Amino acid sequence: MQTAEQMEPKHVEELIIERAKFSYARLPMLEVVFDRFALSLSQVLKTYLGAMTEVTLEKVDYLSCNDAVEDLPDPALVAVTEAAGWAGPMAVVVEPSLLFAVIEITFGGRAVPGGPRNPRSFTAIEKRIGERLCEVTLEDLQRAFAKVSPTEFTISHLETNPRALLLGPPTSACVRAVMHIEAEERSGRMIFVLPNASFEPVNHVFSQAFTGGQLGGDTGWRNKMTGMLGHTSVTLNALMGETRIPLREVLAWTPGTVLDFGMQEDDPVTVTCAELPVAKAEVGRRKNGRVALKFTDKLYEDEELAQHVLDR
Repeated sequence: MQTAEQMEPKHVEELIIERAKFSYARLPMLEVVFDRFALSLSQVLKTYLGAMTEVTLEKVDYLSCNDAVEDLPDPALVAVTEAAGWAGPMAVVVEPSLLFAVIEITFGGRAVPGGPRNPRSFTAIEKRIGERLCEVTLEDLQRAFAKVSPTEFTISHLETNPRALLLGPPTSACVRAVMHIEAEERSGRMIFVLPNASFEPVNHVFSQAFTGGQLGGDTGWRNKMTGMLGHTSVTLNALMGETRIPLREVLAWTPGTVLDFGMQEDDPVTVTCAELPVAKAEVGRRKNGRVALKFTDKLYEDEELAQHVLDR
């Protein structure tokens, strides 16, 4: 049974103080950045690892720096990261399960099913692989932030003991974003800890409400397509000339008939691609006897041609 003292309601001041400990202002724009970042990171890690990779954003929550550090796995690989224009560092934390999954996939151990491991310290090679993973991830995160508040991330040093982290005052607020990464039936988490004091110079941007839209556009597939198109072969046709001939003359052609187009040696040639005129060129001959074309004039506007090709 509760005593009368236990049942006595708390004073308003006590309730305000207690709730203030667990109440932090949300940052809608920052949440959107991490949500879009999770989508693009899947493609980035797929290319980096050479394996099917799926990244999901588990949560973005707000808590004190002390609570965020206390919840980190121990041991873990922590990349303390500086951001240009910010007032302090942030941390990128790689769980051991994710680090060892990346090592196994990188060194060809994907055929062996993953299993539990005993906690231990990391070797120099494992730290270097984990650091490179963080660098690749931060490059993509940098592109995600570029649409809202451009910055540049640089890893200052690595830690293996999360309890030794000192990102800000223990009771100060911070943001924690947790990514779940799965590749080749292996999985692990990557955790981002961003103290509010560190991004205070751009806090007004992150606290803005997101009203929808593309946030600068999701360029992941567009960049992938652009890269693939750059290595794609196309067929070019050189149109030497055109003329109109009556059908009765065509029907009278026999082997050896010569067609006179009335062309001179220095007359320009029209170069076409997919039946579209793309350039004017002059005909020449190389030392090996092959006929060559020298482009002299462009017949299209870059945006118009790109739009026409996409519409086909």
